[in-house]
Amino acid sequence: MTEASLFGSGLQPARFVFLYGTTPPRADATPEQVSRAAERLAERVRGLPLNGLVVYDIQDEVGRVAAPRPFPFLPTIAPRSYSCRLAALTRKPVVTYKCVPDTTEAGWTSWLTETRRDYGIDHLSLVGRPSSRDVSGTMPLLRAVELAAAHPAHFTLGGVAIAERHGTVRSESLRMLKKAAAGCSFFISQAVYDAGKTIALLTDYARDCAEEGVMPRRVVLTFVPCGRERTLEFIRWLGITMDNDTAAAILTDATPARKSISICRHHLRAILSQDCARRLPLGLNVETVSIYKDEIDASIELYHALHEVVREFGQENEDFGS
Repeated sequence: MTEASLFGSGLQPARFVFLYGTTPPRADATPEQVSRAAERLAERVRGLPLNGLVVYDIQDEVGRVAAPRPFPFLPTIAPRSYSCRLAALTRKPVVTYKCVPDTTEAGWTSWLTETRRDYGIDHLSLVGRPSSRDVSGTMPLLRAVELAAAHPAHFTLGGVAIAERHGTVRSESLRMLKKAAAGCSFFISQAVYDAGKTIALLTDYARDCAEEGVMPRRVVLTFVPCGRERTLEFIRWLGITMDNDTAAAILTDATPARKSISICRHHLRAILSQDCARRLPLGLNVETVSIYKDEIDASIELYHALHEVVREFGQENEDFGS
């Protein structure tokens, strides 16, 4: 699948991009365990109408929030290594997250060259370090994007969009415009459990793009199932907004994960009903932040449920590659 068919002009703005997100195995996993994990994931998503996968770059995020982390931080194998393996197994493009490293511009350029040459990766989503204010050697995110955009490997670059930090004091929409000017061609949102915040961001982004006379970049909306209290705690620790009524509705339901799926369906319908959804190229990404089998299985059920919502709005993309 080409760059244009995944995020670029090859898809009409009214058509969605469909992705499934995952995390790499733990750093202490044996080669056999890594292979089994990749094979299980490939089998899990085999029947899904997918355009591509997402592999996250998991960081400890010490100091990002005052609250203690609900789950202990466990380092993972290199995301680019796992992306390479998944691309070979699924024959689909993989968006690889990369936290901007503590390195020089020359070191960053070298990493980019190696990533394309040795791992075959051409889709990157770049994120800044949560505690970068305290790390003097960390390269500014926009500069990292600029260097990656100018690299001869011709990467397709993306960034994150976090509706929770959008407001009058700090505009996430304007941050997206700056990232796009630096070289980002898509954005993947933080998981949505507050449709109102996402609608506000998308509305302002569509307006700001029109006022600046620039083409809006594709915004991929992320959703995640939640089936237990510890997962809810982790979702909130990540900075995802879930109000108390929603949390109570999920946790008191006889089938919490399925209740969360119903809520996610409602949120996606609310978003797609807005005028901004017809003015922006959008996409769908489903992930799971849980290690529990029932919630992992629920992510597949969630994917099917949200895909059906997209079809209801007439925005399904039939080009899912091989």
